Amino acid sequence: MRVGRLYWIWGVFAVLAGQLCAGSAVDAHDHEVPRRVFLLVPAASRYTVVDFGALPQGTSQVIRALNNGGEVVGRASTGGSSHRAFVLSSTRLERIEGLPGADYSAAHDINDLGEVVGLSNGPTSVEAFRWTRNGGHQRLSPLPGDNSSQAFGINSHGQVAGCSSGPGGVRSVLWTRNGAVQGLGTLPGSTYSRALAINESGNVVGTSGTSPATRAFLWTPSTGMKDLGMLPGDRESEAVHINDAGDVVGWSSGPDGSRAVLWSARGTIEDLGTLPGGKYDRARAINARGEVVGFSATAHAMRAFLWTRTGGMQDLNRLIPAASGFVLTEAVAINDQGLIVALGHDDDHGGSPAP
Repeated sequence: MRVGRLYWIWGVFAVLAGQLCAGSAVDAHDHEVPRRVFLLVPAASRYTVVDFGALPQGTSQVIRALNNGGEVVGRASTGGSSHRAFVLSSTRLERIEGLPGADYSAAHDINDLGEVVGLSNGPTSVEAFRWTRNGGHQRLSPLPGDNSSQAFGINSHGQVAGCSSGPGGVRSVLWTRNGAVQGLGTLPGSTYSRALAINESGNVVGTSGTSPATRAFLWTPSTGMKDLGMLPGDRESEAVHINDAGDVVGWSSGPDGSRAVLWSARGTIEDLGTLPGGKYDRARAINARGEVVGFSATAHAMRAFLWTRTGGMQDLNRLIPAASGFVLTEAVAINDQGLIVALGHDDDHGGSPAP
């Protein structure tokens, strides 16, 4: 993907956004939907910004993932309609209806082949799906005896990570390209698990625990599921993304708040720090270069961050033009070229200081 194409992508999105977007409930890991969506394009040590415009009053939209081909997925609604999944390519914005009979759909991830995974609300249950432009929808069935499923991550081999639920609870699962499903189990002493992301090696990360306490896990085909741990003194953790080197990001939480963390492939856990005043920080994604994005929040404000090995945690608002006129509140995704999808709102105070 190249910058010229990216500007074209988001120009298309701007034109069509009003046809796709309005309020709904949010699922886990989503936040109150900001009014604007931005694409940050690397330019030397800073970023240029593509703004696809303010959403009309009464609309909502959730952006979930960005692949290396410049395609974006999420869910959106407009007016009184229910949310529907979408995929944005270089030439068009495509609505994904969901499986037959669905009244709601959401896209959670897209691989570099353009295959999308997510969920749809059917007549009797929530069902996971894989979608391709040529093949349409493929239902991803739950484990035997379960009645619901959700898909959250997909790699280029067509392996899908998600969860299956039924009378016995919620369990992490892995689907193969042909739709065969495998249970990944839970951590010892846990009553549930949910897989949230997968890399090219088929390694899966997510959360397992006993509500309300959760623990981050890494599952590999050779070692099974293992506890990634948390920062000293904390009580819970969650892993939300993994790159192809095996580095994992998420958060660790305790009495003093929540911190964005990096679990390296070497087996160490690292506190990524916080922006000034931040008490509630979460990492959302990591790319092949080890660059991490997410948000840092105080009791009154959120700011999007970029973390790098050399620069540490930086407020993305400090890395864009000072007179931009908006505030970036959360960075949702980053691809291997360093392009970032961020959420934000108009700056009504004439500046965008870090919290």
